[in-house]
Amino acid sequence: MAGLTAGIYSARHGLSTAIVEEMMAGAQIINLERIENFPGFPQGIAGYELGPSTQEQAMDAGVEILMDTVTDVNANGDYLQVVGDGGSTYRAKAVIMAAGSSLRTLGIPGEEEFNGRGVSHCATCDGPMYMGQTVAVVGGGDSAADEALTLTDYADRVILFHRGDALDSQSVLQERIAASGKIEVRYNTEIVEVLGEDAVTGIRVRSADGETVEPVHGLFVYVGLNPNSAPIANLVPLDNSGHVPVGLTMDTPKPGLFAAGDIRQQSASQLVASAGDGATAAIAAFRYINSRQW
Repeated sequence: MAGLTAGIYSARHGLSTAIVEEMMAGAQIINLERIENFPGFPQGIAGYELGPSTQEQAMDAGVEILMDTVTDVNANGDYLQVVGDGGSTYRAKAVIMAAGSSLRTLGIPGEEEFNGRGVSHCATCDGPMYMGQTVAVVGGGDSAADEALTLTDYADRVILFHRGDALDSQSVLQERIAASGKIEVRYNTEIVEVLGEDAVTGIRVRSADGETVEPVHGLFVYVGLNPNSAPIANLVPLDNSGHVPVGLTMDTPKPGLFAAGDIRQQSASQLVASAGDGATAAIAAFRYINSRQW
């Protein structure tokens, strides 16, 4: 959402604007069944509706969409150069890095082996495969809570595992979990191994009582995000978690380079905040370009 909003504002300010995108418009939000905390949609809106409609708005404003995977951003004189996966290059007076984040994994035995065969990161995509069965969700934030609630439309039983002693999700989501007759929350518990043969049949969990095996048919992982900041690591310093330090206008230490959304340091990691970042970065980029002699 940061990138699409930045594109809209940049184009509306008269800048020749292109968005380099490696997947569908809206990235991870396209997997969300209902977004309830984005202003203007009192009944909520599906991510697969919001993403494409925002892209359509950007294209109507004059934004060009380029399908490519950015592997590097480097300096090219007074300009910045964006390098694509296939060797294609794009030169620009300013670049707004809004690459978002990738879902973090648990890094436990069996997780990679059973990815796509019981281990998932998308309840909307894979939930229907577990109709009437028992599934596990791991995490304590909004994404874990949202997806646990989504899974109740399909599974008979949803077990939400969290290593802390309280969920970090919004109060409204915690209230819905408490009211659901299908969700059981296990606090102070870690998943240490995914078990199965051809597909997931269970998970090994560790708590104060020791290790036990919990029979489940699916495991949905929502334990945080890793910022996709590698392409600009050679241009600006990153913090220990890989986020980009920015100023109030989303500016980085490299002139002409801005960072918006989840990728930046101190991000709220909320859709509406990412949209605001994109607008701020675009206006700052416009002012930066107009302040220089090219």
